[in-house]
Amino acid sequence: MPRDGVDYVLTDIDDTLTTDGELRPVAYAALARLAASGVRVIPITGRPAGWCDHIARMWPVAAVVGENGAFWMRYDRAARKLVKHFRVSDAKRAEQRTRLAAVGREILAAVPGSALASDQLYREADLAIDFCEDVRPLPRADVERIVALMEAHGMTAKVSSIHVNGWFGRYDKLTMTRELFADVFGTDLDAARARCVFVGDSPNDAPMFAYFPRSVGVANVRAFVDRMPALPAYVTTQAGGEGFAEVVDHLGSDPI
Repeated sequence: MPRDGVDYVLTDIDDTLTTDGELRPVAYAALARLAASGVRVIPITGRPAGWCDHIARMWPVAAVVGENGAFWMRYDRAARKLVKHFRVSDAKRAEQRTRLAAVGREILAAVPGSALASDQLYREADLAIDFCEDVRPLPRADVERIVALMEAHGMTAKVSSIHVNGWFGRYDKLTMTRELFADVFGTDLDAARARCVFVGDSPNDAPMFAYFPRSVGVANVRAFVDRMPALPAYVTTQAGGEGFAEVVDHLGSDPI
C-alpha cells in the first residue's frame, strides 16, 4: 500500500481495532500516533450512539460514524460541545424504534440462541442481534435466517463480525461517510478518496472496501471472503488491533 498523501484513516472498530473484544494498548497507541501526526482518524462502526458519544469525546479522533451510517458525531473541543447529525429525524427514529423492537422479538422467538446485543439500549436507529459476542456462536444458517427475517420486514440488514444489524432506510457506512466529509471537512469524498485509508474486517465493510483504493482488511477478514461482494485491496499479516497497528506502522510516523 502506498504511504504518501494520507490525510484520513477510516476504521471499523470491532475485530479491527479490537482483539478478542478488547481495545488493547497497541491499537489505541496507533490511533494516538496517527492523530499526533496530523492524520484525521474516523471510526466507521456499527456500534451505538451511546458508545459513539463517548468515542467522539474521549478518543483521539476527528469524528465518528455510527450504527452503520445512521449518524455522525464529532466533539468541538473549543466550544466543548458534541455535534451530531442523524439521517432521520428524532420523531421518525422514535416511531422506527417501536417497529424495530417488534422485529427483534420475532427474531429471538424464531432463532433460538440469538439475543439482543448488549448495547441495544444505547441505539438510536437500528436493531442489533448478537450471534457470537455474548452468546454461544450461532451457525451460519442461523445468521442468514436473521438477515432474511429483517429483510422480510423491508429492513436493510448487514452482518458484522459479532452482530446482524438491521434498520429502515437505504443507507450504509459509505453513505454517511460522504455526508460527514461534506458537513465537517467541507470536501467531497470523491475528491478526498485518494488521500484516505480504510481498515475493516467483515461484510458490513464491503461498501468501503469497494470504494476506497487504499482499503485494508485485518487478517481475520479472510473468514468472510465468501460472503463479501467486495474485498480489500490489502490484507495484514496480523488480526484485529494488532493488524490495525501494522497498518499504522506501514504508514510510518509521519504519513502525510
